[in-house]
Amino acid sequence: MRTRIAFLKGHGTENDFVIVPDPENALDLPPAAVAALCDRRAGIGGDGLLHVVRSAAHPEAAHMAGEAEWFMDYRNGDGSVAEMCGNGVRVFARYLQHAGRVTEGDLAVATRGGVKTVHIAKDGDVTVGMGKALLPEGDVTVSVGDRSWPARNVNMGNPHAVAFVDDLAHAGDLYSPPPFSPAAAYPSGVNVEFVVDRGPRHVAMRVHERGSGETRSCGTGACAVAVATARRDGADPAATGSPATYTVDVPGGTLVITEQADGEIEMTGPAVIVAEGEIDADWLENAVR
Repeated sequence: MRTRIAFLKGHGTENDFVIVPDPENALDLPPAAVAALCDRRAGIGGDGLLHVVRSAAHPEAAHMAGEAEWFMDYRNGDGSVAEMCGNGVRVFARYLQHAGRVTEGDLAVATRGGVKTVHIAKDGDVTVGMGKALLPEGDVTVSVGDRSWPARNVNMGNPHAVAFVDDLAHAGDLYSPPPFSPAAAYPSGVNVEFVVDRGPRHVAMRVHERGSGETRSCGTGACAVAVATARRDGADPAATGSPATYTVDVPGGTLVITEQADGEIEMTGPAVIVAEGEIDADWLENAVR
């Protein structure tokens, strides 16, 4: 019986992850185990967990094995399953490079939000093809305390509500999910971004990530913010025929988001592996009891 489990720790603009390599999908990682590993005081600590599995070995990804060898089985910090994580994909790709599974250049990564194209550059940045945004119809409102704002509903494979505010402090502490309405707009919860302008094609944001609370960065959230800002600015690439590139500052750094005329979105930013070690399997078993 294996008594130790390999892990690594990485981050993308300080959105940090526990990485668990498990190519043949041999580990049982129930929600309680993931939450224990992501606990910042009693565990390793992370906004989420990247379970690294070969697509062919995972029932949710086997149909994508012909396009992508590796599946990012992503979990939120509370153990819940998520469709996608943009910063997570970059860190996932960096791990594959670190482990000698891939080299600089292009690769494909399977996610619950579909197959994502990734480019690992020589300068260390990683670019992820995030696909196209969906913009569901209908008005949405988000609130913090006695303030409320209209929000743009943007889906990047996971749901987002983007609100433009005068001051990022108006987002409050973001410990709890900001209330939104109507409830039917997000039946499974939502990631909420609060956005201020910093300059031409340059914004800053804070985010409450569904299942994780406020995080230092959210890749899909930065993409949703760029899409919403482009529509607000009259720079919709589908209408102008020209790409729209926005610099998005997050508490943990900076991401560059480009939406092409065909709607495809690319996100570029850093990804870092900071540590690796072993999890005591007995501790993990006891932690989930």
